[in-house]
Amino acid sequence: MNTNTTEILNDKHNQDFNTALNIYENDYSHEDLINFLKSGSVAEKQAAALKLNSINTQEDANILISNLTNCDGKIREAVSFKLKEFIPQNPEFYINFQNQFLDAIIDINGNICRNVLQAIKNLKNYPEFYTVFCTKLVNKTAPIIEKVEKFDIQDGKYKINKEVFKLYWYLETIFLFIEFIDQNTLKTIIAKTKNISDYTIREKTAKILSKIDSDNDLLKIKRELKNDQNYYVRRY
Repeated sequence: MNTNTTEILNDKHNQDFNTALNIYENDYSHEDLINFLKSGSVAEKQAAALKLNSINTQEDANILISNLTNCDGKIREAVSFKLKEFIPQNPEFYINFQNQFLDAIIDINGNICRNVLQAIKNLKNYPEFYTVFCTKLVNKTAPIIEKVEKFDIQDGKYKINKEVFKLYWYLETIFLFIEFIDQNTLKTIIAKTKNISDYTIREKTAKILSKIDSDNDLLKIKRELKNDQNYYVRRY
């Protein structure tokens, strides 16, 4: 990296820092912060998301969620962090964002995945949310399982890890919403993921099965994983 490039990056960093500091230290109105989220720079959107104390209308929620995916990682993480606070305040604002949440759950940043899952737990009392959400969840999970099952080492480690990462977080989501997942659909998923070579997938499979205490087919797989070669799998 040459000197000019370094200087430009340093100037940009300083500018972003000063922008964020200005928002943090000054009393911007709720409307001002929403406007930053709507059309501000990366630094303005990140700072505005963190500075907001509430989401007051459906339009506010729409603007917030529009910054949960397909934008700079700093913004996505800030929004996901605040969702843990905002969704419990007004859950009804967020019941139609199933697609955005499903995309955010498999964000490349694991902090965002965790934040979103913690936030959407507060929507489990809304059938209009979880009915659509769980249908789309299992529909998105199935093709990822097929990809992971067919991976060859020649496909490249990054490609493999990327799909395993997605499957890992979708299985964690199934664990969270298991009571709304069709039992036969769950069996189909579990029958495949129990054999995935990556132990983290078998671990999530075993974690899901820890909530099962009556279905004979699933209990059989649960016993099988209790004898898995990997400690983190059999601990469940």
